[in-house]
Amino acid sequence: MSTFAIAQPKTFEKASELVRSGRYTLPQLKGAGLDILDHVKEGLESPDLLVNLAGAREPSRAPVRVEGQTIRIESGATLAQIAESADILRLAPVLAHAVGNAATPAVRHVATAAGNLLQRPRCWYYRNHQFECLKKGGATCFAVEGENRYHAIFGPGPCHIVHPSNLAPALMVCEGQVHVIGGQRASLPVAALFHTPDKGIRSEHNLEPGEVITHITLAARPASGFSAVKEKQSFDWPLAFACASLDIQSGVIRSAKVCAGAVAPVPWPLPAVEAALAGAAADDDAAIMAAAALAARGAKPMTDNAYKVSLLKAVVRRAVVKATGRTPEGLA
Repeated sequence: MSTFAIAQPKTFEKASELVRSGRYTLPQLKGAGLDILDHVKEGLESPDLLVNLAGAREPSRAPVRVEGQTIRIESGATLAQIAESADILRLAPVLAHAVGNAATPAVRHVATAAGNLLQRPRCWYYRNHQFECLKKGGATCFAVEGENRYHAIFGPGPCHIVHPSNLAPALMVCEGQVHVIGGQRASLPVAALFHTPDKGIRSEHNLEPGEVITHITLAARPASGFSAVKEKQSFDWPLAFACASLDIQSGVIRSAKVCAGAVAPVPWPLPAVEAALAGAAADDDAAIMAAAALAARGAKPMTDNAYKVSLLKAVVRRAVVKATGRTPEGLA
């Protein structure tokens, strides 16, 4: 295992300065550090500096709080704090349920919001040091001709990872914004935080060197829902999941936001589903099913993951029904 220095700055500004200083070849920011330490142990990365952000947080500031119609989540808020927040359960249930569905209770009590957004892909070829895949500088995405049952059914390639964050798609249906310091901008939409592999194979996010996430904001979306399918309901990565938020007036869906997870290299918006839902009655299950059937439009399954097409339609339908305040179980 490689050796590295550890810095414990007292502010986010100082953390950004350390990363931008040029004194270190491969500085890394860490919240809980779960994913970084996995990378070090697996021989995938050898940072010479770990910048611990735990000391940069203001202990007097609540990890989650409501400011008018906006919810603010500190970057160091744990997944458990988000999932168990009464405010989020009331104002943005899609977020609480998506995060509460991630990982295990033990992980949720230490993993942070920013860390969940920026975690690296879980592709077994990328994670295995024996495969020099595209993402590690090689010439091949081994998923194309190899075992790809957990890989993407959307996206242009050439790498076919799926985005690992449960938090990001939920934020996207709640107009989530990521707030940063250390660069020329103060914030960016969650949708703009990530890029597809054709825009940069070695990384997944669009943060500039030295930019540090300080907090996240999102709009209240009480009519929202989440649904996921896993191989087992205890700790497991989802095969497909969906997040939905609705603007319902007088029993009619005026507009919708729907985003899929675990099916593409980035959180995958579903505009065809959104357009089909607009104008439908919130209790019109046939209209909701027809809209959900459009979720797989443009999908390009690989040899082993065509099953995700059917799963995606199902989780989208369930998420939308939940957003209407009903339970999807037992519906025709």
